[in-house]
Amino acid sequence: MSWDMRKEKIISFSAKSTNRKINHLFNGIREVLTAFRSLPNYFNRYICLTILGMQLKHPEILWALLLLLIPIIIHLFQLRRFKKTPFTNVAMLQTVVVESRKSNTLKKWLLLLTRLLLLASIIIAFAQPFTASSDALQEKETVIYLDNSFSMQAMKNGVNLLEKATQDLLKHIDNEQTINLFTNTNTYKDVTVKDIQNTLLSLPFTFRQLNIDDIVLKANTLFSSNQNSRKNLILISDFQKRLDMENRDSIAQKNTYLVPITSDRLVNVSIDSVSIEDTNDEQLKLSVFLSGTNVPEPVPVSLFNGETLIAKSAADFGDNSQTTLNFSIPNTGTIHGQLKLTDGGLSFDNEFYLNLDSREKTKVLSISDTVEPSNYLERLFGNEEFILSQYPLNNLDYSLIDTQNVIILNDLESIPTGLARILSAFKNNGGSLVVIPSEKSDIQSYNQLLSQHFNTTILQGLTLDKRIANISYDHPLYRNVFEKRIENFQYPQTNQYFKISTGAPKILSYEGNDPFLIGLDGFYFFTSSLKREVSNFKGSSLIVPTFYNMALSGLQAPELFHTLGETNVVDIGIELGNENILHVKKSEDQFIPLQQSFPNKVQLTFDENPTTDGVYEIVNEENVIKQISFNYPRDESKLEYLEVDNLSNVTVRESVGSLFELLEKESSITAYWKWFVILALLLALVEVIIQKFVT
Repeated sequence: MSWDMRKEKIISFSAKSTNRKINHLFNGIREVLTAFRSLPNYFNRYICLTILGMQLKHPEILWALLLLLIPIIIHLFQLRRFKKTPFTNVAMLQTVVVESRKSNTLKKWLLLLTRLLLLASIIIAFAQPFTASSDALQEKETVIYLDNSFSMQAMKNGVNLLEKATQDLLKHIDNEQTINLFTNTNTYKDVTVKDIQNTLLSLPFTFRQLNIDDIVLKANTLFSSNQNSRKNLILISDFQKRLDMENRDSIAQKNTYLVPITSDRLVNVSIDSVSIEDTNDEQLKLSVFLSGTNVPEPVPVSLFNGETLIAKSAADFGDNSQTTLNFSIPNTGTIHGQLKLTDGGLSFDNEFYLNLDSREKTKVLSISDTVEPSNYLERLFGNEEFILSQYPLNNLDYSLIDTQNVIILNDLESIPTGLARILSAFKNNGGSLVVIPSEKSDIQSYNQLLSQHFNTTILQGLTLDKRIANISYDHPLYRNVFEKRIENFQYPQTNQYFKISTGAPKILSYEGNDPFLIGLDGFYFFTSSLKREVSNFKGSSLIVPTFYNMALSGLQAPELFHTLGETNVVDIGIELGNENILHVKKSEDQFIPLQQSFPNKVQLTFDENPTTDGVYEIVNEENVIKQISFNYPRDESKLEYLEVDNLSNVTVRESVGSLFELLEKESSITAYWKWFVILALLLALVEVIIQKFVT
């Protein structure tokens, strides 16, 4: 065979080989494109692909794997221009071709594999592979409740519980992390710990304690409306029993974590209340009621009048949780008292303020048809607390009405229209009105007055023996009268009464639930006459507290003490000018209470203010006209705590640090992109080694 024929055969063989490679290449490309087209639609989402148990943050970058075609093309098409080389014989040519193929095939495949892995490693590194739980991939919202109530004053390792909880929070929360945090009194929304660090370290204690429903409700206002986010509610508290968390569905609606902060010394003594038990012209007996928890020895208690120590005693509990101390002190008429003790427990309940002032006399006016005064009213209102005036209707000076605190319509047969109008105005101006009908009452004249109050209307008179059988113990008139609800009470009865329609609450009721006495807020109406031939109510033990408290409603004088957080109403017997207002102050603390002026008094309502305990002065134009005492509620004095480990639907951690370790573990994401970068560098080194040492 000639050389030209051999060369033509070699060229034909080379062309056929190249065609086969091209066909294999295009078939491979078609298969790759088909595979990519068959990928699921969620490929380009945040997390979609799993590689060896890993997930990708940017899976869309995997489209760059198409670049792997480049080294494939390079290696399959090593397109070179053939160089003509004359050979003496075919045997030599065949030897050269075989040796060349054998020497380069291994090196080519090694380089192809190395470059493919190198490029794939770089692409996967940019796709940022990681592993994480499903919870870790959710958007997270965290709201923290930090209890700053008085019970957090308890000590642990020389630090109060609130301070310890605050320090733990500052230690374990990232300074740059945005959080929502609230206490019993303050709310901090979308802030960092760095922003509120000083505020948290100086958090004051408060008597205002949220219950669990209030806490969850407040937390809901701080969470977003995003239904797909994981909402974590963290409660840091000592979890006293008053939180009442058992069987609460509200806490099951969130991922709730509890961190109980407990004291290492459960000892406390509290001054709970005081009362005047006995008094005479020279001495008065002051009873002090105390409660204690694990009290090992008697606790000294001191009584001050202002800055002056006037009495001292010691409370010995023994094996009991309660005890009473009695102080006999001079009846000087005015005492601005302060009781003090020292114990190793909570400090907020170690002081108690009380105020003894000369009480303003309540002016009571009785209007009847008879000239003779009522003996039972003289017995009821004949002491130093009241000024009783009794007038017959035909001799009444209507101008006296505006100067009174309480008006009693005592057994009138008819109420004149003019008097009804004046009495309605008197009641609207803050006075108290007590209506006792006659068995011969003119229903029409009574209704013109009664209809102005709770839409009360007399329907008819009934002659029927009825026994008073029900007492509304929760009514303000009897709220502090009975120590317990009496079952075998000797109830009074009547033989005639009026059937009425009214919107007023019932105070005393007959058998069958018809009312005997109704009323509230300065309006009271008996449905029966109190004459002895009609009713024996005058001989009942109920008459004294009933009339006494109805009369006191006409002038709400300050009590011995008041409790912060409750609505307290106090009447000051003073007539103010149109521009004048009363101020209340203690040292530098001063505020203007809610007040309403009437012709003969000013009614003060204390609700939100004051916020600290002590003896306050009521001031009119720099003149102190009265003093009033406020104390913190004693609900937190009882060192009784919930068994939080027994609560369902919550996760309990022993410390703030362990809680945040748990949350960090639940939210942990392990990234692997660095390992793929290292792999790419190693593969680059492998390629250099192959190029240099593999021939």
